Amino acid sequence: MKAIKIIDSLQNIGEKVEIQGRIETVRDHGKITFVDIADATGLLQTVWKTFTPISPQSIVQVEGEIKLRPDNLINKDLETGTIELKVENHKVISESHTAPIPIDGDGYDIDENLRLKYRYLDLRRKRLQKNLKLRHQIATAVRGFLNEEGFVEIETPYLSKTTPEGARDFLVPSRLQPGKFYALAQAPQQYKQLLMIAGFEKYYQFARAFRDEDMRSDRQFEHTQIDLEMANVTREDITSLIERMFIQVAKSQDKKILKTPFPVFTFKEAINKFGRDKFDLRQNKDGNELAFAWVIDFPLFEYLKEEKRYTFSHNPFTSPKEEALKDLMASRNLENLLSYQYDLVLNGEELGSGSIRITDPKVQKQVFKILGYSDQKIEEDFGHLLSAYKFGAPKHGGIAIGLDRLCAVFAGEKSIREVIAFPTYGSGQTAVMEAPSVVDDNILKELKLKKS
Repeated sequence: MKAIKIIDSLQNIGEKVEIQGRIETVRDHGKITFVDIADATGLLQTVWKTFTPISPQSIVQVEGEIKLRPDNLINKDLETGTIELKVENHKVISESHTAPIPIDGDGYDIDENLRLKYRYLDLRRKRLQKNLKLRHQIATAVRGFLNEEGFVEIETPYLSKTTPEGARDFLVPSRLQPGKFYALAQAPQQYKQLLMIAGFEKYYQFARAFRDEDMRSDRQFEHTQIDLEMANVTREDITSLIERMFIQVAKSQDKKILKTPFPVFTFKEAINKFGRDKFDLRQNKDGNELAFAWVIDFPLFEYLKEEKRYTFSHNPFTSPKEEALKDLMASRNLENLLSYQYDLVLNGEELGSGSIRITDPKVQKQVFKILGYSDQKIEEDFGHLLSAYKFGAPKHGGIAIGLDRLCAVFAGEKSIREVIAFPTYGSGQTAVMEAPSVVDDNILKELKLKKS
């Protein structure tokens, strides 16, 4: 008896085969019972003369002959709709209890906390299966494009150093150095700049970013970004590459891009025209249409009136425009200085952010001073980077694209949680595992930590 996957049954008509899968539906017609069985490749109708009750969602192994269906019983909406399996023997591999949530619909009407508690059941629904396969296809297309362009995929550490880069860090206590902490990397920003200094002129990775910030439909504690950096390039080199990449990705998913080349707006133009720096250029909200646009010439600094201090517009490593350098070094006209920061907008979402980086240690140190960092703080947090600049740093820049947001737009979903396998609740609780949780006192003792 030949064991096959359901999709392969189309090539085994008239043969006796063995199939393992999950019972989806049972239809009792009296003398015979129709049972739909599914595996990862598809769904197949099986016909039973004697059916001993088996609960839906149970895993079974069936043996029998693949036969053509009568013409009047062909299901044109099913890939295997022209065939069925006449069951001769069966075995229950694993019987399922009644599912605590329905999995036959789209799931939008089910309480999200309940869906995430039983995420392994929620993921069985067709919509989420399709979403995660779409995510895989997009990631594959991006990897293929970047590999063809000569990029090298390099992993950077998740356990890193806490630095002031815009959001709260997640801290990890050190067992070997009591009282000291790692920080989960908010982004590979400094590492990828160090890779440019190391001589890797085209880098990318699908990086996890960890940020302890309030969650929304387009944000959670950890997300995935398509992170890349290039040496010896201009802003236009990077934006051109990203445009070509997304044209290829859109084509692979039969999506229509509203306009190419992507429209370009300065930050000032975007604010004047749309009232914000992320906007939707579509006239009709057609789900198959992608409206990309670039926003450039962001301010280098933002002034926080309540705190009476300057902060960076995006990150402290963004290069000022050449014409802003004199004023920057003289600490004057700071609110009007422009930078080589650029954002990619898609259908009203900020999809990615990038910039040309500072490579002159004097300029970098001046930025930190304007942000209010003391010489000691600069050395403690960024001394490694400033030291690296002294050994020949090429002009470089890059971008980080939000993979979760990208996939949500392509899938027509309003929340990134619908394209993530095991997302986090809005309350900060993780799916299924229900972290954070109380830690055993012995573990705290080993880490030299005490309960508050």
